[in-house]
Amino acid sequence: MSSELKISAIEQHVIKYVTDLRNEKNLTQDDIATIIGVSRSFINNIESNKSRAKYNLTHIDKLADHFGLSPKDFLPAVANKHL
Repeated sequence: MSSELKISAIEQHVIKYVTDLRNEKNLTQDDIATIIGVSRSFINNIESNKSRAKYNLTHIDKLADHFGLSPKDFLPAVANKHL
């Protein structure tokens, strides 16, 4: 049994976008957790793909506001098929 959960293409896109943004801004998982009001372990679970924890629309909205972006910036330009 695999320890890695299957995630949808859109979830994978959002996770990669936030992780890339975090790295680009030299932020820690703690920083992202503070911005969206969750624990660092929640962010670690999202980035490790070993948990069902995922960013939701409220998280995306808070991140977009914090970074001066649109929530749509976190989403792919076109719909993706499932993985």
